[in-house]
Amino acid sequence: MEHSEIKKHIAAFTEKIKKENLPQVVVDSFLYYYHKVINGERGIIFDKDIECVRENEITYSNDLSGYSDTGRKALKNTVRILLNGGLGTSMGLSKAKSLIGVRGEKTFLDIIIQQSEKNNIRLAFMNSFGTDKDTVKAMQKMNLPVFPITFLQHKYPKVLRDGFGPAVCPNNKEIEWNPPGHGDIYAALQTSGMLDKLLSEGITYAFISNSDNLGATVDEAILGYFAQNNFPFLMEVSDRTPSDLKGGHIARHINGNLILREVAQCFESELGAFRDVSCYSFFNTNNIWINLIYLKELIKEKGFVYLPLILNPKTLDPRDDNSPKVYQIETAMGSAISLFDGATAVRVPRSRFYPVKKCSELLAVRSDCYLVADEKLIINPARKLMEIRIHLDPKYYSKIDQFNDRFKEGVPSLIECESLSIIGDVYFEKDVKIAGNVTIKNTGNNPAVITKNSIINKDLTF
Repeated sequence: MEHSEIKKHIAAFTEKIKKENLPQVVVDSFLYYYHKVINGERGIIFDKDIECVRENEITYSNDLSGYSDTGRKALKNTVRILLNGGLGTSMGLSKAKSLIGVRGEKTFLDIIIQQSEKNNIRLAFMNSFGTDKDTVKAMQKMNLPVFPITFLQHKYPKVLRDGFGPAVCPNNKEIEWNPPGHGDIYAALQTSGMLDKLLSEGITYAFISNSDNLGATVDEAILGYFAQNNFPFLMEVSDRTPSDLKGGHIARHINGNLILREVAQCFESELGAFRDVSCYSFFNTNNIWINLIYLKELIKEKGFVYLPLILNPKTLDPRDDNSPKVYQIETAMGSAISLFDGATAVRVPRSRFYPVKKCSELLAVRSDCYLVADEKLIINPARKLMEIRIHLDPKYYSKIDQFNDRFKEGVPSLIECESLSIIGDVYFEKDVKIAGNVTIKNTGNNPAVITKNSIINKDLTF
């Protein structure tokens, strides 16, 4: 690319960001990553530069019960931060995903609020420009005795893949921007003044997780382990299976530090190595513990928490595959593990990781496979099977309104179901029970209906 063209694009991006009244740190950080992009960097982490992390290198949370008393004492110095920037566009949403009904009438937000009230712990939400208004409005209706802290995630302009200029959509300016990934939390804490505010109030420890993961409550034993050992950073990891291959795995860099590698940071020719669960056997749950004093020191030293680049190829309009092709510059919160000397990881059970990224996962969480006990989502003790596997035909179930319409009388009982696959257009009446391994297929042009009180324990074709 010609130098004059680069200068023109940089000026356009700078003006665009400043017009949104975003802080200078957003200009500086965006241009830092943008220069990497135009110089051909794609954030790749090569397999030759990392090594496996073995089971005996990771502490298991089941062995930390002796730290619980320390953790209980540290609760008063702890904040729970929810990453609440997701609009759930993959589920056809245009509002905060945390406002979806997940258990009866209760939303993710309702349950999170109740969890924190039970633990008597400070609560904060990092919202995006798209989720802040709806989330705050929903919380105001709750008449909470202590209103949670809220602060805004920044945003980056989308970059055209053809020519690397700013993406433009005059009819919908909002889609010209993308959230810069949850790695933005460090800058957002800094520029919002929230980091200094929390530290001034004696808050030293932050537990950060996704708002769509109801398994991620504040664990007193892990908090105690984190606090007593004065770790700067701790990542919760869990055993990786073939179904977790899209998520990031941890490894050890040849320099000795732990590192997070996402699939977007891997060449296609090395995907086989990326998928090797015998070597890279732990995935990042995105449950992260941060010592805010260490974070403040890192920012003071570096000026900004510069995380490894993730370059995400998308279309300008996420709902239109024919719209211009763009890059979204993003970073991952967990990749900060490589920046903190002494950062560590703890192996946690799968029960701390129940994310809802698509409607198939929402079906599982709404079903009787799970219960809410002590305001925590848990596997129903009556379920004797492994984690359920669900596939829903994306043509009919990928969007939340489609999903709700087909299960408007209630989701079926799945407590005895090992796997469920629905192909074609199928509606469910109330009190349906599905057991075993079942495929329901509708090959016709009209919707099929599973009538009330049906018990399905074998494949069904309409």
